[in-house]
Amino acid sequence: MKISISYPPLVSKKGVACLGQNRQFQWFNIPTYIYPVIPAYAATLLEKNGYEVMWDDAIAEELSYADWKKRILDEKPDLIAIETKTPTVKMHWKIIDELKAELPQAKIVIMGDHVTARPEETLENSKADFVLTGGDFDFMLLNLANHLSKSDPLEGGFHFRDANGAIADSGSSDISKHDLDTLPLIDRDLTKWKLYAYKNGNFKYTPGAYMMSARDCWWGRCTFCAWTIFFPGKKFRTMSAEKALAEVENLISLGVKEIMEDSGSLPVGKWLEEFCQGMIEKGFNKKVTISCNMRITGIKRLETWKLMKKAGFRFILFGLESANQETLDRIDKHLRVEEIEPGLRLCKAGGLEPHITTMIGYPWETKEMAEKTISLAKSLFKKGYVDTLQGTIVIPYPGTPLYRYCDEKDLLLTRDYENFDQREMVMKSPLSSGDAKGLVQDLYKAFASPQFIMRKLISIRSLDDVKFIAKAGHKWIGKIMDYSQKDGKDCQ
Repeated sequence: MKISISYPPLVSKKGVACLGQNRQFQWFNIPTYIYPVIPAYAATLLEKNGYEVMWDDAIAEELSYADWKKRILDEKPDLIAIETKTPTVKMHWKIIDELKAELPQAKIVIMGDHVTARPEETLENSKADFVLTGGDFDFMLLNLANHLSKSDPLEGGFHFRDANGAIADSGSSDISKHDLDTLPLIDRDLTKWKLYAYKNGNFKYTPGAYMMSARDCWWGRCTFCAWTIFFPGKKFRTMSAEKALAEVENLISLGVKEIMEDSGSLPVGKWLEEFCQGMIEKGFNKKVTISCNMRITGIKRLETWKLMKKAGFRFILFGLESANQETLDRIDKHLRVEEIEPGLRLCKAGGLEPHITTMIGYPWETKEMAEKTISLAKSLFKKGYVDTLQGTIVIPYPGTPLYRYCDEKDLLLTRDYENFDQREMVMKSPLSSGDAKGLVQDLYKAFASPQFIMRKLISIRSLDDVKFIAKAGHKWIGKIMDYSQKDGKDCQ
């Protein structure tokens, strides 16, 4: 049985799709390719169980749609798995129908947070054979392959058509049954890791790679986060620190210089201490640099940050989201405004490089409230407590509490999925789309203080530093372009 894990080309004048391993979909003017960790585990698990696997990421390969389609038709997979997001689901419906017309014997399964929230919709609007709900694509794709080839029973989480054509399901998904320590080490060659090793602004040192020790965030309640749809915090799981260290060792053997540990929030407490001590004892900290996601209040001791620095950590991504307490409370961020600066200052004092994410366009935020967030960002840069920033327009994805709130309060400006791509406002707000785009651009300009620029210039110690600053500048220009006042329309 041949199985293809596919990311078909998505053609848009808005730019290049950033889809896999991305909690919030965007089109980028300057491409960023993020290694999709869980699908990579799926490919490896399937191959280890005797299936022929085709890694088919035509977005990262930069194939044209015609070239990709010819390849997939020539390969004739028996099962095609496609990951989707809200802004791309209609494009994927069309692609699925084209494939089914020419490969009628192939089974097609679609997966992702959007179809987890609305599985029946995809079966009603496309010829997909299965909808996989939940985020454990790896365990569930193996179960589906065994069902199709060996008649094994389907576990919960699948939607399909029964013998009469009616939509049916296999019951609720139960991710607690999936032990992350039973997964094999990812086969990086099978999954073409080098496609994702260079065009990624998070990497200071290349080649870089992604790993993921937990699913997904131990808080896991933020009302805007699409991944809470299939990874709620109350079901947070980790692989052992020993297993995570084995993934690091494998990446080092391939020549990887920097790792993005992309769990929604890196495990803390005993797990983190064991991982850091293992990095130091095995000497991995001298061979590779690590970045990760963390909550601002997740680590409260300077000694822990210093231990992470010693273990090889460099770049820490924090979700700040807003400088307004009303907003932080409404999105269930579990964060106080007065905790933001001390938390970032502590991380910086430990020798790390903090990065903050912020969002503009909440339906209750006025322009003055949004400018308060920009003001805080400027202050944090000026004081040297943060190194980089990401700004976006907040989007209420179907299935999230934020979407339900907007639906109930009649706050949605549109229900057209293609508009949910962070390029425009989709919620009623005191801000217009033009206001929101301008404010996001202001966020990206927030770090341009003489003090910040001087600190960066003084910090240069190597050619890698020069290259990283130049790459960051290029990425900054791209972000300004992403939020320009004129965007092209999608086309397929």
